[in-house]
Order: sequence, then structure tokens, then C-alpha cells
Amino acid sequence: MSVLAPLRSLLGADVIQLPGEFDAAPRLHDQCTAAPPEARLLGLARPRSTEAVSQILKFCNANDIKVAPQGGMTGLVGGGVPIGPALALSLELMRAIEEVDPAAGAITAQAGATLEAVQVAADEAGMFFPLDIGGRGTAQIGGNASTNAGGNRVVRYGMMRALVLGMECVLADGAIVSSLNKMIKNNAGYDLKHLFIGSEGTLGVITRLVLRCMPKARSLCTALCAVKDYHGVLELLAAARSGLGATLSSFEMMEADFYRLAIKARGRPAPLAPTHGCYVLIETMGDDEGSDQARCAAVIGEAIDAGVVQDAVIAKSGAEVRELWAVRESTLDFPKPNIGFDISIPPGQMGDYTAHVKAMIEARWPGTLAVFFGHVADSNLHLAIKSNADPAWEQAVEALVYATIGEWKGSVSAEHGIGAHKKPFLQYSRTPEEVELMRTLKRALDPKGILNPGKVF
Repeated sequence: MSVLAPLRSLLGADVIQLPGEFDAAPRLHDQCTAAPPEARLLGLARPRSTEAVSQILKFCNANDIKVAPQGGMTGLVGGGVPIGPALALSLELMRAIEEVDPAAGAITAQAGATLEAVQVAADEAGMFFPLDIGGRGTAQIGGNASTNAGGNRVVRYGMMRALVLGMECVLADGAIVSSLNKMIKNNAGYDLKHLFIGSEGTLGVITRLVLRCMPKARSLCTALCAVKDYHGVLELLAAARSGLGATLSSFEMMEADFYRLAIKARGRPAPLAPTHGCYVLIETMGDDEGSDQARCAAVIGEAIDAGVVQDAVIAKSGAEVRELWAVRESTLDFPKPNIGFDISIPPGQMGDYTAHVKAMIEARWPGTLAVFFGHVADSNLHLAIKSNADPAWEQAVEALVYATIGEWKGSVSAEHGIGAHKKPFLQYSRTPEEVELMRTLKRALDPKGILNPGKVF
């Protein structure tokens, strides 16, 4: 008899499914992390309410059954991949948009709602939910909070942490902690939601969220600029911050190698000649289409006159906006396999850091393709390295890159979390005292260690 039989009798066979009754394969890996050899699903739980989640966790805690909370499985570090025998807990049936409140500028949604569904609900109410990532159609809003998702507009709107007003969460023992606050100002004691945002399902299971929306922009300006080198990127960033102010919503850097690969992969005419040192995609979102467009053009024109920008193109239609963004988002078209890195370095050091890492990789593995791109203004840098599909070689590359991050006082994870994959490298970004404090919180909230075991540390 299955250890889940009593729970199945309590909640029903439609909520608690046993092996053979569901497709386990998609539950054992995410976008980049394969199923570990020891992964085994005891079953799949698909509750439809917070109360059902509470009953599931209470039962699992009492019976020492490990639980792997899962969202849309769009992560990159194995955060939702079970390690050892576990019950997969999916909130995919808890996807309701429960309330849209324009007066508060807030949306209340169940954790299984997709990011795209939240964006659409905000748009239909004349509001704007600014978080945006490539997996918007499948990524669940609870998973976005659990990993403190970032994306392309962090420079203006902040990470997911800045967009959560209230939260309902279920603890390991089944206790429901509900604070569905709509207020921006609320200093009544500890702001407990921050314990769970970014904790990757190790401290509790997020079930409902109150999300902060923004006024919908009336104007959009998108431009691609070419500069000589990374010093030019920093000069352009300073000019953009000064000249565009709060309307600056994205500032995306692409090194020359990245840009050339992107253009080749897309097989379309290049927006700018692939002969420059770096490329920057700038986006502004404002309230006055005429003046905002003129302001963006003026800032870029001044940068050209100053010799900072060598060439530029400003999108004149929605199609051209999509074309410029398609170049920046073309990483999935790169030669496979490759190793991807999501790291943080202070913007002023990124140029020296990328040169340093490229030199180290070339010295140790001559001819290895390594390209950099990233959000820059929010310190997030991405690195893609062409792999030879040798696991030992990939481990050596990762050890080199992450150790270097530690030496440069950066972060081994900018926006995707630690999960299982980056556990060995957490030491490069967190002190032993910080890690021990994390463990203290884990022991306090999940003393039996049933929630997402084997993740973070």
C-alpha cells in the first residue's frame, strides 16, 4: 500500500495521484537541470485550495514524507526538481485571478496563475504589472515570488520582492500564515512575506499573493546603440540615467561576439553593422508619447555628438520594437550544448571582469567560445560558454567561473536562485555566518526538513 493512501482517501484520487497515474517525466527536470539519479516521485498532489495544501503538508510532516513544491518548471537551477523520494506538490490548479483592485493598484491571485495571466488581468484593468521574463506563459506567479524573479525591467521596477504587497503561505506543519495586505505602508511588526520570497520553497509553500501594479505607460521608446567598448557602455548608462530619468525601464548590453552570433542565428538583416565593440538596447516607458520620443532621441543624439555612441537605430513601429528585442533574446538559438551563467557584478567592474574571465578560459581551454550579455544597470550579467558535452569539463568550467565571482565579491546567482545546482558555490557569495543563519531559519520553520530538501544549502 502506498504511504499516501490515507491522504488520498482524505482528499480524493483527483488531488493525490499515485505513480502510473500521471506523467512523471516533466516533474523530474527543469529547463536546464536533468533528473538526478536518486529522483523518485511517490506521487503527485494537485490541490485546488489553500486548505488542501495545508492538509497535504500536515500529513507529510507527520509522516516524514518529503515534498517538492513545483511551479511551471521554467527554472534553471533545479529548484523544483525532487532529490530522493518525494511527493511533487503542484499548484497548477490554483490559478484564479481572485480580485483586481484599481484603487489599491493591486491584484490578488492564486500562486498557480501564470505570469502572463497576471499581466493580462492588469492590462484589462488599465494597469501594468512590470515583471516580465521569457517563460511568462508557463511560469507561475508563486514560483516567481519563490525565486524572487527579475527580468528586463528591474532597473526601474525592482525584483519580484518589490512587487509583492501581501502573501498567504502554508508552513511545513500545515499552519496557514495569511497576510493578504494591499497597503504599500504597513509597519505592523515583521514583514513576514520577505522570509518566503526568494526562499525557493524551503521555508513554506506560497498559495496566494497580492501583487503591486503600476500605471500603464502611454509611450514606449526602444533604441539599439553601438559603442566602442564597455567604457562606452558605462558612459551611455550615465547619460541615459541623467537624461531619461525615471522613464528608463531597460538597459541591455550585448558584447560583440554575442551580437554577431545573434544576427547569424536569426538569419535576418542586422539592425546595426556587426563591427562595433558593444551594443546596448535601451527602452523607456513614459506618459507623453511626443515628448518622450523626442527626449529619447535627444539623449541618443547627444551621445552620438559626444562620440560615445557610434551608431544607433530607434524603433518606429511595434514590429521594429519586437525585432530589436528579438536580437537580445536570441540566446536560445545559440549553438548547443552550452553552459549558462546568471551572475552579478557591480556595473563599474563588469568590463574588467569579462576580460579577466575570457582570458582565463582562453588560457586553460584555447578556442572556447564565451559570450557575455546582461542587464548591466541592475548588475546582472549572463555568460554563455560553448560546451563540448563532457560533464567533467563543464564542472571544471563552473568551478573556475564561480570561484572568480567570489574573488570579485559578486553573486553566483543574480535572478534564478541557488536550487540544487548552485549549492556547492553558495560559499563564494555568502559568509559561513550568513549560511548558518539561513539554516537557523530553516530549522525553525521546517524542523523535520520536509520542504524541498537538498536545495539552497
